[in-house]
Amino acid sequence: MKNVKGAICVNCGAEHEANDTTLTCKKCGGILEIVYDYGYIKKQFSRENLAARKDFSMWRYMDLLPVEEGSTIPPLRVGWSPLYKTDRLAEMLGLKTLYIKDDGLNPTSSLKDRASAIAITRAAHAGKDTVACSSTGNAASSLAGGAAAMGLKSFIFVPERAPKAKVTQLLIFGANVISVQGNYEDTFKLSAGAIEKWGWYNRNAAVNPYLSEGKKTVSLEIAEQLDFKVPDYVAISVGDGCTIAGVWKGFKDLFALGFIDRLPKLISVQAEGCCPVNRAIETGSPITWMDENTLADSIAVGAPRNGDKALAAIRESGGITVNVSDDEILGAMTLLGKTCGIFGEPAGVTGTAGLKKAIEKKLVPADAVVVSVVTGNGLKDIVSAQKAAGTPLSVPPDMKELEKAFLSCTL
Repeated sequence: MKNVKGAICVNCGAEHEANDTTLTCKKCGGILEIVYDYGYIKKQFSRENLAARKDFSMWRYMDLLPVEEGSTIPPLRVGWSPLYKTDRLAEMLGLKTLYIKDDGLNPTSSLKDRASAIAITRAAHAGKDTVACSSTGNAASSLAGGAAAMGLKSFIFVPERAPKAKVTQLLIFGANVISVQGNYEDTFKLSAGAIEKWGWYNRNAAVNPYLSEGKKTVSLEIAEQLDFKVPDYVAISVGDGCTIAGVWKGFKDLFALGFIDRLPKLISVQAEGCCPVNRAIETGSPITWMDENTLADSIAVGAPRNGDKALAAIRESGGITVNVSDDEILGAMTLLGKTCGIFGEPAGVTGTAGLKKAIEKKLVPADAVVVSVVTGNGLKDIVSAQKAAGTPLSVPPDMKELEKAFLSCTL
């Protein structure tokens, strides 16, 4: 990879060669960060030649992705999800300008398709026929769908609390699904042992540094879709920390290349019942274990393994942290649906729930330009959606009864 210099440990700074046999630091065991050769990239990558590209997917940013020459790109179209200017919602929240990035429209309905696309590409190039991961649901379905499209086998480890809709999606894609009788931490440990024993390609984003490089394409798209006018804030839901780290990396890449002239502040949003990353920021202490008490399963990560990258992203951006209740998350589901026609799952709308709360607490000024990323589609967790939406009006097939029903309720 001519565009990649190597990998550096975010903990101790040790430098490593960028390859699939070294996923964590050999010196201290820390998480690695991929380092690019921006001087080399600038020679063939500019805003002008980017604008001329006809591939409207995450692969239009190939110059900034850790992909080996000659790699086969997965056939599912990942990325270039819509960025909606949502004036009604902005006015309701008391905000000047608000955009919603709907990443629930990716092939398997979540932002994590971006990370899995990188994993599958690298696995195929390395000659691996099997890819595996642990997941609360979305990483699992994105891996299973992408692997199926590439003719690879997948082994997916999910905690027993994973929503049935997500598990069903895995089975439809032909994945080998292992439901672990425990929490996400138990699930991760079992998947790690199996991956080591059988030599499968490791798609665990909390370990594999290449995967956040796929996730960063969401911010590359946001910047390009806004004609490289950087928003003041980007709100994102946070679980293991890989997504917010990827979002920050994407903007930093563009800044280093001169595509943008400033960086946004990040709004890190977690559920009150599971907020180890935000708690560490707020207390100035290291990340410590928390129970996973939230209905937002995709961000219910009590021991985030990408926490160091997440903390660095929040701090470097001068960002803010917001914790929201499950009721506030359910409220954001209906708010986005009624004002924007966007259907997000609980974890997918947590960023928007946090943005609303941040505005109410005057942490975000009213004249700010904000992007909130919806990371997953609501059909992935229909049980929570039903809690948020309530029940329909039920009437017999009679006009008089319909009129009575209309008079007795608020429409």
